[in-house]
Amino acid sequence: MVDKSSSDNTLEIVQNSGVEFEVREWQGFAGTKKYALSRVKNDWVLWVDSDEVLTVGLQEELKRLKEGEPEFPVYKVARRAYFLGKWIKHGGWYPGYVARLFNKSIVNFNDNDVHEGLDYKGNAGILKNDLEHFTDLSIKHYYEKFNNYTSLAASELEKKGRKFKAIDLLLHPAFFFFKMYILRLGFLDGIQGLILAVFSTNYVFTKYAKFWELKGKK
Repeated sequence: MVDKSSSDNTLEIVQNSGVEFEVREWQGFAGTKKYALSRVKNDWVLWVDSDEVLTVGLQEELKRLKEGEPEFPVYKVARRAYFLGKWIKHGGWYPGYVARLFNKSIVNFNDNDVHEGLDYKGNAGILKNDLEHFTDLSIKHYYEKFNNYTSLAASELEKKGRKFKAIDLLLHPAFFFFKMYILRLGFLDGIQGLILAVFSTNYVFTKYAKFWELKGKK
């Protein structure tokens, strides 16, 4: 385990469980994961974030896969995300497949500053059971992450050499809301669906506003 300044009793639990661990300076989401991956001794790795839980069905499916011979170097899993206590089934959130089980001798993390993922070639296998994602239990929690994530997303745009256009502040957020709430039926998720669509639209707007700021406010 690789950790830096956990605010809960993570290190205490690890020390009492016999798990090999080290405290290391934060290198960003992708950089820290890459380093941790370099310390893993086995080839197959399951990536699960701290706000995610394996369903019983997924646990059993992984056990069966382990007993056999995996056909693919990487497997995707449907993520059942909960926002303000509700399973969000629309708006593009479900099934929301994410690549999480992989052979590290073939697959590695990309260098994205935010929403890091896996780099791989070819097709990925699909797991049949869901991974539960308890993304935001409160609005306060959402906005505690909001500032950092939008800053990282703006930096990612700059790193990719994107050019800022004022129209981005209008078109991208407006189209995002229309796509998420109307085209992808986000309105079917009730009040949580509406709040999520508005918050997500604000995320897109803030990302481009911060990108404008990074480009020198021109």
